[in-house]
Amino acid sequence: MKIITLVAGIALLGLAACGNNPTDRALSGAGIGAATGAVGGAILGSPVTGAVVGGAVGAGVGGLTKEKDLDLGKPIWK
Repeated sequence: MKIITLVAGIALLGLAACGNNPTDRALSGAGIGAATGAVGGAILGSPVTGAVVGGAVGAGVGGLTKEKDLDLGKPIWK
């Protein structure tokens, strides 16, 4: 089960580039990372720590990507 969660989390990090500018990608990356981290943390016994770490990593990855790397269109919050 831990392996499945890890693989799913890594796959979801690829979606951290959703959006048209760095702020959008950082926000979507933070959300995806926090959700993934919470699930992974719950399996390991600390969902809050997992969410915080996942959110930080997701925001960083999302903010550092460029629009040409992966563009899935306009974010749902706009």
